[in-house]
Amino acid sequence: MRSFVLGIRLLPRRSWRVHLKKVLVLFRFIQGKDVFEAFYKKDLAKRLLLGKSASIDAEKSMISKLKTECGSQFTNKLEGMFKDIELSKEINESFKQSSQARTKLPSGIELSVHVLTTGYWPTYPPMDVRLPHELNVYQDIFKEFYLSKYSGRRLMWQNSLGHCVLKAEFPKGKKELAVSLFQTVVLMLFNDAQKLSFQDIKDSTGIEDKELRRTLQSLACGKVRVLQKLPKGRDVDDDDSFVFNEGFAAPLYRIKVNAIQMKETVEENTSTTERVFQDRQYQVDAAIVRIMKTRKVLSHTLLITELFQQLKFPIKPADLKKRIESLIDREYLERDKNNPQIYNYLA
Repeated sequence: MRSFVLGIRLLPRRSWRVHLKKVLVLFRFIQGKDVFEAFYKKDLAKRLLLGKSASIDAEKSMISKLKTECGSQFTNKLEGMFKDIELSKEINESFKQSSQARTKLPSGIELSVHVLTTGYWPTYPPMDVRLPHELNVYQDIFKEFYLSKYSGRRLMWQNSLGHCVLKAEFPKGKKELAVSLFQTVVLMLFNDAQKLSFQDIKDSTGIEDKELRRTLQSLACGKVRVLQKLPKGRDVDDDDSFVFNEGFAAPLYRIKVNAIQMKETVEENTSTTERVFQDRQYQVDAAIVRIMKTRKVLSHTLLITELFQQLKFPIKPADLKKRIESLIDREYLERDKNNPQIYNYLA
């Protein structure tokens, strides 16, 4: 699925529609469609937020087909992500025309904000960073504008998702650097310093240790070495120092400085799967209560049969039995005093 989405730009419209139909045939054979939805949402979020979707039309067409196949509840969050992206464009345009933007914004900086609805998007752990004064001012002004327009809402900045384009002057020419927000914060320290130690950078930026090491690796040890590490080496150690690379040269004017990405580990994939299984427990509990509330009294066999008919994901009878026992412990159900194979609903 991932390789298909990445390669779809190479296909004419009629051709990718044919491919979507073939993908849907494969999708019908997936039993755990909620697991598919969790991983699909995570990858779609990356494509939308980083602007790496090969075709928005293809993305929307795929979601439309999933909606036809599985119902609106399955695609509700996916559709919400697209609504957030489209609404963010309108918010940014309105912000640029606002009195706050015209009178208070620092010059030389342009900001575009994606305003995301928490329930639609994957969960991103908050990551602290001390932003340069100019960016802090920009964020505060945008927050003032947004909350004046949408009172009662709360904004929480996701620093790990930010990316910037910096204008840099090297002895061999001017360049534009496409970098992450963390890379930006580190590079801007060198406007006021020739040489900084790892500890200096850590104290000044407040970036978490592992994230800072990855950031410095990308700037000083990767293909595009905007900084120089002293002493040379591939790993960043506590006693390393960094200097601005005055000898930096590149044929292109705009250069992408790739971040050192954490690969999806077995633990991360397991965590996503576990969240899906946790959601399944809630769905099973709700289905049991719904059935028993309607039937009032039901045998174990009939209850299991109805659950298999209602639930849209594979589950073992032993797991259903555990959820029934849990509801008995929480006094939603009780076993019949004369026949332990019969359950009574407790209003």
